[in-house]
Amino acid sequence: MAADVPTCRDLPAAVSAFADAFVDFAVSGIFFPTTSASTPSPPLPPPPTPSVPTTFVPSPSRLVAIGDLHGDLPKSLAALRLAGLVPSSNSADSPSTSWSAGPTLAVQLGDILDRGGDEIRLLYLLRRLSLSAAKKGGALLPILGNHEVMNVYGDFRFATPQGLKEFSAWAAWYRAGLAIKRRCGDLDPPKNPFLGVPKSFPGVKPEFWDGIRSRLAALRPDGPIARRFLADLPTVLVVGDSVFVHGGLLEANVEYGLERINAEVSEWIRGERAANAGVPEYVRGRDAVVWLRRFSDGVNCDCQRLEGILGMIPGVKRMVMGHTIQTEGINAVCGAQAVRVDVGLSRGCGNGLPEVLEINGGGTEVRIITTDPAEAWQYRKRREAETATIATAVKEKKREVKDGLALLLRESHGLKEVQAKA
Repeated sequence: MAADVPTCRDLPAAVSAFADAFVDFAVSGIFFPTTSASTPSPPLPPPPTPSVPTTFVPSPSRLVAIGDLHGDLPKSLAALRLAGLVPSSNSADSPSTSWSAGPTLAVQLGDILDRGGDEIRLLYLLRRLSLSAAKKGGALLPILGNHEVMNVYGDFRFATPQGLKEFSAWAAWYRAGLAIKRRCGDLDPPKNPFLGVPKSFPGVKPEFWDGIRSRLAALRPDGPIARRFLADLPTVLVVGDSVFVHGGLLEANVEYGLERINAEVSEWIRGERAANAGVPEYVRGRDAVVWLRRFSDGVNCDCQRLEGILGMIPGVKRMVMGHTIQTEGINAVCGAQAVRVDVGLSRGCGNGLPEVLEINGGGTEVRIITTDPAEAWQYRKRREAETATIATAVKEKKREVKDGLALLLRESHGLKEVQAKA
């Protein structure tokens, strides 16, 4: 028998790989690479998660940064096209996973989750695109935002009904994959991520219970989505002379150790910390690296303090941040030492025009890539029409339009809508 044809003794692994590929395609429409393009061997399961996320990367010939995506696949693809990372014909109906930017290194500043209905599809797309980039000498490196952290510890304030529906669909296909694996007696019993997850949630409309349960199972520490797509993402990333962080850094963060922060957050997401350890200190609270707004909100930043923090990281000249929406677009303060790239891209959180930060020449050339004026004009017309439609609906219903978890709560409970910056 040919060496590249699976034998009977390979059947358990082949069944497991088939089940994983089946679930991947059913959920996202994406297949992940096999062992070799020239052989008919079955797809391999996803590669193991690195023990420690990458923290330091050498300066590339071209570096781009994209801000928060918040569950909006079409707008995210628009940003990827604007950066030249995917073909210009790429669409949400059939998104290409082919990297078209050669040796470019792209950083996505976190907040992939919440506020939209394409969260899982975005996670799959970014992971598949990162594999394509690696084959072509480039890299796509998302980092963690506060919304990834919130979802791992079960804070779903900004989940939408569409997002819950997507997780319900994922759960159905994932259970089907588990059923396939259980039919192969030679496989170790697959882990069931739904065990121990509540089936009901008092105070929440019952039609959303399955979505919440599915989301908890997928994203809690060691959950399938958390472990596969979030555990290997850095919380802080240094590329050449730029440090990328969702919220911002303070002196205590640098003193504690950027690699140490990345390692501890990764361990937490993989479910490998002590049961009573809780959420790592440096990703919770208003001054956490994923929550801080000290250098991203307004123009009156403490530039002297920022300069001192940057000076603690050898060779770093600027801090690039997401998290705080910049209604005027990507901008910089403190002599371009604080660069803010969250343009409120998602339709669920600002619906801003896509923009991309580009750094060339090893950090010497920095520019902003903006949406083509003709496309921007058409976009603004669509946004005005959507705004008018929403205003009409509000007037007809004579009540406020709610988003996030407020949509899920029973009106009779009299609970106040949670309002918080994202």
